[in-house]
Amino acid sequence: MDIHHIRYFLAVCETRNFTRAGEKCNVTQPALSRAIQQLEEEVGGLLFRRERSLTHLTDLGVLLRPRFQQILDELTGVRQEASRFLCLENANLKVGVMCTIGPRRFTGLLTDFKRRQQGIQLQLVEGVPASLSQLLESGEIDVAIMASSDSFPDRFDVTPLYRERFVLAFPNGHRLARNDNVAISELDGENYLRRLNCEYRDHLAGLCTDRGVKLRISYASEREDWIQNMVSGGLGICFIPEFSAVIPGLQVRPVIDPEVWREVSLVVVAGRRFSPAASAFVNSVKAHGWPESAIVQAIHKTAA
Repeated sequence: MDIHHIRYFLAVCETRNFTRAGEKCNVTQPALSRAIQQLEEEVGGLLFRRERSLTHLTDLGVLLRPRFQQILDELTGVRQEASRFLCLENANLKVGVMCTIGPRRFTGLLTDFKRRQQGIQLQLVEGVPASLSQLLESGEIDVAIMASSDSFPDRFDVTPLYRERFVLAFPNGHRLARNDNVAISELDGENYLRRLNCEYRDHLAGLCTDRGVKLRISYASEREDWIQNMVSGGLGICFIPEFSAVIPGLQVRPVIDPEVWREVSLVVVAGRRFSPAASAFVNSVKAHGWPESAIVQAIHKTAA
């Protein structure tokens, strides 16, 4: 059963005239008549009574008319929804963001993306790299922005966006405030607040162990805001990525001996085709002018 047959049938129902129905559908009257005959063969009975200049619906035609109208309306709705989706109107997009990434780095990107793509409804899904990777593979999120202390699996395409250095966060008045930077060996005996979702947690703990540094774990939390507030309140220190420090009163210094950096990347499933909304977001992320690390800027100024 061809959708055009249904459209021609409904046109005859409206006009009660095969010639005018043909004009309405932009087909010749003989072509429209053949299509109606084919439709009647499909349903197994006559749909119209043709009496000279008068055309009437049969009982079967009366019965099927609302069903055919529903089919046409639903198909029209499908086409409209597809058109809106492809034209980025009311399109949904889920972006995974590693929960340890500070919001300051993304406000500019999201503002610019929303200004350019007002029809896309973007949902941010926070998580650790392992959970975001699973969501990405299963298709529950479209793309992810995250970092890893190890290399990403080959099943992902990875585009580096920016690098940021780990710093030590501590409260006002702390003994380390007089330093321009802080060596890990200087931290022995300090009260430490453990960021449970930090993807570099084991790596940083290993660096302390290698240097004989023993930290007193006073609190641990998955919440970045809680950890930062506790540091600001004088309950301890913590390692934190440079751009993640957002709480007023938090003092930070670069970590040295050794320096620790992480690379934040755009991650997608290799070979997977993007939806129009995801494609627009990926292009915006890649074209965005990511600000340099303040530490990198200082290095460039010194070199100049």
